[in-house]
Amino acid sequence: MNRPFVQVQGLAKRYPGRDGRPGPAVFEDVDFGIERGEFVCVIGHSGCGKTTILNILAGIDQASAGVAIMDGREIAGPSLERGVVFQAHALLPWLTALQNVEFGVRSRWPGHSRAQVREHSVRYLDMVGLGRALDKRPAELSGGMKQRVGIARAFAIQPKMLLLDEPFGALDALTRGTIQDELRQIVGATGQTVFMITHDVDEAILLADRVLLMSTGPGARIAETVAIGLARDRSRGSLHHEPGYYDIRNHLVDFLVQRAGHTQETPA
Repeated sequence: MNRPFVQVQGLAKRYPGRDGRPGPAVFEDVDFGIERGEFVCVIGHSGCGKTTILNILAGIDQASAGVAIMDGREIAGPSLERGVVFQAHALLPWLTALQNVEFGVRSRWPGHSRAQVREHSVRYLDMVGLGRALDKRPAELSGGMKQRVGIARAFAIQPKMLLLDEPFGALDALTRGTIQDELRQIVGATGQTVFMITHDVDEAILLADRVLLMSTGPGARIAETVAIGLARDRSRGSLHHEPGYYDIRNHLVDFLVQRAGHTQETPA
């Protein structure tokens, strides 16, 4: 039996208590897999450890127990094989949009010429509609434009997996919807593997192939896995016309409202 591209087994996280001893687990016995090219969203209430799981996958945090494996290798530290986009844009404020993307590209391909780095970076900024804002610094960009730069930077290094931590949470509804559509188109074109945290049920249904539902902490777990199963060419405009959309949406909302706090883990 082939292993999934990303495999998480028995993952747990505990922080030290006031006496220095390990406190209760934020989450424990977290198990899931992600196939290559799959878009997976995770939904759960605040405090269940979603961001910590993402940080462990990114290699910027360590689990208290368990293992996370990507492409046959255990994740142990940050790597350009994983691109991360946070809710806060995390751009270098003294660099232009183009220079922010070029910074990552040069790190990924140090042997590239200046012209190659620029051409590669411009291509990804064009993908997110920023071809006319190359020379603007973050202070000159709107919130949505900053997030576009972050997305372009993450895609430009061509990582094996893209990790998104509520990247649109601070944006207005119109900008958020536009970038959601752009992200879906880019992922469709590149075949990128994506793990994304969101609180937005409709966002998860629009973007994901599967949704992981987490119970509340302490001791949170993956309580249920929901396959979306809608047409891959769906869009925001067509989503509510998709057969099965309301059944899926009602199921996800029901979990968050009624069952997240006391559900037990069920087979994926």
